[in-house]
Amino acid sequence: MSRIAEPPATNVAGKKKHWKLKLILILLVLPAAVFAGYTWMTLHYAYSSGQRSGYVQKISKKGWLCKTWEGELAMTTVPGTAPQIFQFSVRDDAMAHQIEQAAGQRVALSYQQHKGVPSSCFGETEYFVTGVRTIGP
Repeated sequence: MSRIAEPPATNVAGKKKHWKLKLILILLVLPAAVFAGYTWMTLHYAYSSGQRSGYVQKISKKGWLCKTWEGELAMTTVPGTAPQIFQFSVRDDAMAHQIEQAAGQRVALSYQQHKGVPSSCFGETEYFVTGVRTIGP
């Protein structure tokens, strides 16, 4: 009698296990990668940029877990009128120290506006200061 060749045995349980692992990776890693990419994009592409001038009223490093530099610039149009307050964030420690040194003087702050940053760990406002210069009296 001749023997009929049997197909090789397959490991069905192993394939199901790998399928579940792939599904878990897709459900966890893909959203994390999309979130990281979106965050990177919002921090590296500016919606707008400009300058504001006035007097630095406050700058401090604050936050429970994510420490960020936050400040206020008092902008006056005419002496004697109530100032308009421009709130800003600073991502660079060296820039924050330059702003601290210019406190009490009239300054021009260069900034970039980043809309849609998903967390306050990068700054509490959407205005990030990129430069500071003092203006004469």
